[in-house]
Amino acid sequence: MMKLIGMLDSPYVRRTAISLRAMGISFDHQALSVFNNFAEFQAINPVVKAPTFIFDSGEVLMDSTIILHYAESAVPASRRLMPASGEEFRLALQIIGFALAACEKAVQCVYEKNLRPVEKQHQPWIDRVSLQLKAACEGLEQKLTTSEYELAPAVLNQPFITAAVAWQFIQSMLPDIIPAAEYPRLQTLSSHAETLPEFLAFPPIGPGVVAPNP
Repeated sequence: MMKLIGMLDSPYVRRTAISLRAMGISFDHQALSVFNNFAEFQAINPVVKAPTFIFDSGEVLMDSTIILHYAESAVPASRRLMPASGEEFRLALQIIGFALAACEKAVQCVYEKNLRPVEKQHQPWIDRVSLQLKAACEGLEQKLTTSEYELAPAVLNQPFITAAVAWQFIQSMLPDIIPAAEYPRLQTLSSHAETLPEFLAFPPIGPGVVAPNP
């Protein structure tokens, strides 16, 4: 059985787990922390990067985008989460780009505030990253609005999953920087997503689960 390594409080691990399940790819989820389980994680992947995906052969893929790029190639077209081409594909890439940028800046904010001693925190850096985070969220909200993007799609797709996971993470960690009320479309999208079985199977906290999609 293939394995996905990493904690679900990481938006990158969670988007990967939800996406793999939505595509019907069976895997075991092993909840290892890059902080609390460093040595154990290092034994699996010396780079200690989450998510890490382990094939039955022992080969390793890392980075959520790379793992999901492989997954798209491994399933029939009917189970893929990305449009094949054209305007729909371009829109998907734009939404995912904003969402991943927001994730990156949110993680930087969280690390700066939670991991670095207060006396060593650099406020100009925090201000800059917070500004970038706000710009990414505003860009994402605007793109969802101007494109009239479906906030409750009948079939899951990658832009929806990535945007929803990013928003949940941001709201759980930095609601003071990104007030939910200022982003109504993102809030609506996320509220719907968190009721879906694929999202409920991989909650953003907890030890993780084994969840092949029948």
